[in-house]
Amino acid sequence: MTSTSFFNSLEQHFTQDLPFVVYRKNNETIVKGLLQKDRGVNYVSDFKESGFVFAPFDTSNDTVIIPLDGSEYMEADYHPNRSSNEDLSFQCESFYDNQKQNHMQLVHKGVEAIKEGQFKKVVLSRVDVQDLSDSKPIKLFKSLLINYPQAFVYCWYHPKVGLWLGATPETLIKVANNQFETMSLAGTQQSSVREANWTDKEKNEQQIVTDYVVSQLKDLSKTIHVSKPRTVQAGNLVHLQSTVSGTLYSKDLKPIIKALHPTPAVCGFPKEMAKQFILQEEGYDRSFYTGFLGELNFKEQISRNRNRQNVENNVYAVVKNVSNLYVNLRCMQLQQDKALIYVGGGITFDSNPEEEWQETVSKSMTVKKALL
Repeated sequence: MTSTSFFNSLEQHFTQDLPFVVYRKNNETIVKGLLQKDRGVNYVSDFKESGFVFAPFDTSNDTVIIPLDGSEYMEADYHPNRSSNEDLSFQCESFYDNQKQNHMQLVHKGVEAIKEGQFKKVVLSRVDVQDLSDSKPIKLFKSLLINYPQAFVYCWYHPKVGLWLGATPETLIKVANNQFETMSLAGTQQSSVREANWTDKEKNEQQIVTDYVVSQLKDLSKTIHVSKPRTVQAGNLVHLQSTVSGTLYSKDLKPIIKALHPTPAVCGFPKEMAKQFILQEEGYDRSFYTGFLGELNFKEQISRNRNRQNVENNVYAVVKNVSNLYVNLRCMQLQQDKALIYVGGGITFDSNPEEEWQETVSKSMTVKKALL
C-alpha cells in the first residue's frame, strides 16, 4: 500500500468515527494501522489475546484492545521530510505560574515523604492544557513521525474511550516466544548530543529502576543479562538507559506484565507505596499516561535458512509469537480544541523542586513541537 492510500484510508475511517490505531516503531520507516470494524469496546482478560493493547497507569482499571480479529490491518513505507522546527523553544513561563507553584509543592511533599521513609523514589507528574489551532489527529501524528524517528510514535482512537497521541522513548518489554528484552530508563537532560554529564542523583535514579526490573524478572527468567548504562537521545532530551534481556521460563505474558508495570521509571519504589502516594496526592487522573501500549501476540514468520539458493530449506519457517509493548510517555490526549499534555519526573531524596519543574517543561516540548 502506498503511503497516500494508507493515510487516506485512515482519514476515512476516522471520519466514520470508528476505532483505530496507527503507529511506527522506533528507528523504522514502516507505518502500521489497525482499523476496527465496529464501535465495540474490547478488553484484555489474560493477555493471551491478539491485537493492539492500550493499558492505564492504574492496574485496577481495564486494559483496552483493538483486536486483530475484527480489524483491518494495513501498512506502508513512509519517509517524511525532516521538520524545520526541530530546535524550537517555547517562551510561555507566565502561563505556567500557577502550575509551577503547584508542581513544586507536590515535589516538596514527595521529598519529605522519602525522607520520612515512606518510599525511596516517587514519580510525580502534571497535566498541561494547551489550546489547539488545528486538532486534526492524523496531521499531528505525521508531525510526530517527522520530529521523532527514534521514538515509538502512535495515534490511538476509540469514540467511547478517547483520542491519544505520543512519541515515547521507553520500552516496557519485547517478547519473541520466550526471549525477552526490556530497559531501565531514567535521568533526563536537555541536550542535542549523546554525551551528558550525569549527576549522582540521576545515576542513583537509573540504578533504582535497573535493580527493580532485575528483581522482578529473576524468578520468571532462566537467564538475565544487564548492559552498562548508556546515554540515549530522545528528541531534544537525553536519558540514561540499560538494556535487560534474557530467556523466560514461560510464554505467559500476564505475570511478566504484572511484575513490570508500573515500573519505578513511571511510578516509584517500592511500587505500591509510591503508587498510593501518586493516586492520593497528584490531584488528577493519569488515565493512560504512564500506562503501556503496543502489539500483543502478533505472529511473525522467519525463514530458517537465509541462503536464497537453498530453496528446499526455505519452505520451512519459524512462526514466532511476538509482543512489543511500550510505556506511554511524551503523550497527549485531545479533547475538542484542547490538548492535555502529560509530563512528570522521578523524585528522590535530593531532588530540587525548581529543577524538577524545569525537567517537566523540557519534556513537554516533545509533544508541543507537534502542535505547531
